[in-house]
Amino acid sequence: MRTADRIRASIAREAARIMYEEGVKEYRDAKRKAAKAFGPEKALSLGSHLPSNAEIHRELSLLICMHEGEAQPERLLRMRELALSLLELFEQFRPFLVGSVLTGTVTERSDIDIHLFADAPEDVEMFLEERGIPYDPETVSIRYGSEFREYYHLYLEQNGLVIDCTVYHTSERHRRPVSSITGRPMERADARRLRELLAGDESPSRE
Repeated sequence: MRTADRIRASIAREAARIMYEEGVKEYRDAKRKAAKAFGPEKALSLGSHLPSNAEIHRELSLLICMHEGEAQPERLLRMRELALSLLELFEQFRPFLVGSVLTGTVTERSDIDIHLFADAPEDVEMFLEERGIPYDPETVSIRYGSEFREYYHLYLEQNGLVIDCTVYHTSERHRRPVSSITGRPMERADARRLRELLAGDESPSRE
């Protein structure tokens, strides 16, 4: 194996460890932190040394299987059942489940990621307030190349789990975001499809 390939594989393993043990959620952040352990950041930013998000995801999946093989199926079932109740709760916002609870790579630090669609974020806030459901709002800026995009998040907590709701405009529901792992349209599931997953009828990738 070439030196560049060895460094790339080492960074992928270290980034996966950081995500698993330290709870870092973003692949970008874990990758940068891992790269600093292997040499000057400027040299490692040239590209060939840096693993893709998919490579880190594979290493993360191996870590989860290694350390949580017995507990993981029960945890995944519990989180998917809670996710289904949330999709049903937010039915009027035509929600989708996305992320690790859908793909199956959950750890004890995983949260439940849901996409909601409304004419305005205030519609979701009013919905929660009318039902006495506490939440924490946050606007998150994500950089795409030279531009920044802002996403509105509402964080809830239930049964010791964090629920991260991203609110999109109603017009965006049929435009699937690109996955940071695969570079393809993101996997997502509505309530009907999640019920099928819980029944063991199909994989999450079909929409």
